[in-house]
Amino acid sequence: MRKVLYIICDGLGDLPTKGKTPLSSAQKPNIDSLAKQGQCGLLHTIGRGIVPGSDTAHLALFGYNPYKYYPGRGTFEALGARMKLKAGDVAFRCNFATVDSERKVLDRRAGRLKNAKPLESAINAIKLKGCTLKFASTVEHRGVLVLHGEGLSKEVSDTDPHEIGRRIMRCKPLDKSAEAQRTASLVNEFTRHAVSVLRRHKFNANRSKPANALLLRGAGCYSKVDGIEKRYGIKATCIAGGALYKGVARFVGMHVPYVRGATGRADTDLEAKARAALSALKEREVVVIHIKATDSFSHDGDFEGKQGMIERIDKMIGLLKQEAKDAYFILTGDHSTPVALKAHSHEPVPVLISGPQMRSDSVKTFDEFSCASGSLGHLTGLELFRTMVGLTRKAEKFGS
Repeated sequence: MRKVLYIICDGLGDLPTKGKTPLSSAQKPNIDSLAKQGQCGLLHTIGRGIVPGSDTAHLALFGYNPYKYYPGRGTFEALGARMKLKAGDVAFRCNFATVDSERKVLDRRAGRLKNAKPLESAINAIKLKGCTLKFASTVEHRGVLVLHGEGLSKEVSDTDPHEIGRRIMRCKPLDKSAEAQRTASLVNEFTRHAVSVLRRHKFNANRSKPANALLLRGAGCYSKVDGIEKRYGIKATCIAGGALYKGVARFVGMHVPYVRGATGRADTDLEAKARAALSALKEREVVVIHIKATDSFSHDGDFEGKQGMIERIDKMIGLLKQEAKDAYFILTGDHSTPVALKAHSHEPVPVLISGPQMRSDSVKTFDEFSCASGSLGHLTGLELFRTMVGLTRKAEKFGS
């Protein structure tokens, strides 16, 4: 059975600062050795000129056309939080926030709230007419809200103004359907109740920045899709820390185990992730390892932090190489997040494929510049996934 380690470093691609990127500056002997032994190229996850979101990018990297299968970000967040969804459920990403008496946002993260679990039960006690709700606190100030009932729609606007100093926005229907109008009305009713409940909660009694409101965004509507094993004949596991990435993996039918120390932050335990991946590889053809912190450092504009994270990833790959000598390695990112921009960009991401019986090319180092001359050329996420399926020898012949 052919095995593949599919390593996705979030926001990996970058633009040069004084002629260098964090990837080209990093000391990464293990990654460079994979590049020398294999094939390299550039990846446009969704397509040329398109700025990918992490959610749509991962759908493509997992073999699902995002233009057809994207259910909305909230759905992935809910699945990542291990919430059970039924067809038609509408899910939202949430932030606990601090607002004034006029519902003007003073802090979108309620003073970077560390733990909102004590507020869960109060939110879940809110009653809506003709609809049930389930709320879960996830990481820090973040949470997920799921609405369940008949006649709901994800075609509604955010209540999150995305700026300090603006009032909580009124949710509006994005089309003329009765379902969208009903859902927008329910969201506005929920928001009013949430503000009332949170303002009175003892958790906020002595906080300088109370968590006295919930901001909703990224509505998604769940519908079940054929899983990766049924579609491609592949058993896959995803090792990740962030709820979004776990959610996309669960959406496409991957096994997503709990890994102690996999935080989705810069303090994530990469050795624990590697050990979990090696264990999963005994049972699965494909194991995905997702690493978030490369993107987080990019959003913070931290060149040295991103470079240091890449060097830590290189050590993790060294461990994987020692233990999985016969496995294929795919290493790439889901999108570029240049530190100078602190945001996702359209630039392609370097990609490498390395393993036994590979046709190697002339690329010797893995970075944005060198990979441009590699034999893989320019790939989309769907094309990379099909190539990965080919490595497992599960690809079906087209024609006779």
